[in-house]
Amino acid sequence: MAQAARRLRIGIVGAGHFGRFHALKVLSGAREELVGIHDPDAARARKVADEAGGVPVLSYPDLLACSDAIIVAAPAEYHFDLARTALMAGKHVLVEKPMAATLEQADELMHLARKHDVVLQVGHLLRYSAEHRAITERITRPLYIEATRIAPYKPRGTDVSVILDLMIHDLDLVLAIVDSPIESVDALGAAVSSPFEDIANARVRFENGCVATIAASRISLKTERRMRVFSQEGYLSADFMKRELTMIGRERGLPLPGTGGFRRESVTWRDHDTLAAEHAAFAASCLDGAKVLVDGAAGRRALAAALAVTQGIAATRVRMEASGLIIPPVQGD
Repeated sequence: MAQAARRLRIGIVGAGHFGRFHALKVLSGAREELVGIHDPDAARARKVADEAGGVPVLSYPDLLACSDAIIVAAPAEYHFDLARTALMAGKHVLVEKPMAATLEQADELMHLARKHDVVLQVGHLLRYSAEHRAITERITRPLYIEATRIAPYKPRGTDVSVILDLMIHDLDLVLAIVDSPIESVDALGAAVSSPFEDIANARVRFENGCVATIAASRISLKTERRMRVFSQEGYLSADFMKRELTMIGRERGLPLPGTGGFRRESVTWRDHDTLAAEHAAFAASCLDGAKVLVDGAAGRRALAAALAVTQGIAATRVRMEASGLIIPPVQGD
């Protein structure tokens, strides 16, 4: 009973879009207590702090001193340094994706979490979604996967490429159902409205033979999120915007006459608060020792896949420039 009554004292670093959501979620969490907010922009931090019940705006050292755990919701370029400092101080950490900029940095964060015996959780929010569960419960041996995630332009998130902003969600889902290392990546992308890639397409081949084709864009005229999976279990098609999934296989659903024993299952799901689920899981891991669903290893694997796509795009661009298909920018432009 005493353990159930404990509350996790949380400090939030970053008072932007996600930082605000995290602050409000901690405020309503049954097992969490918001002790303060830190952001270099004091006015922005004060605004979020006031909305979250008037919690104090603190320096980062002061926030560390009064917290059990830190949520790192700052821009991606600061994730590693902020998470590293918190882990070295012996604090549990929930760091937004991507967890770091390089695999070496990700390895260091994992090492520090083990050394100080604290929780390191990575904010791959869709791992807590109904759509993620609906697919992973039905597919365990995929042969081929197609994923599309496109959306209209928004300034938020353009501090990183569309690979780390949007595509990483589908990469993480693909990695959750493909039990095999990546063998090769062939990718193409372009920067249109930001300094980084705004559109990207990747073909990922795994060592076991499975292939995934993933497309992402943040400069489209509409929002679309779909996935198709061909597997030993059957064929699955999911429309994440409509919250609909169709599975053609032999194990689930109603019989399809004239198909030799195949069945069709139609599934819908309701929205639920995935951020609340993520926070509940974080509190359970920190307070009760529950297994971390999206730990450093999962975050590192998603980061490795995203970096492989980025490297594939760079290699493709070199070939295109060498062939004259595209003209490289003149130095000084």
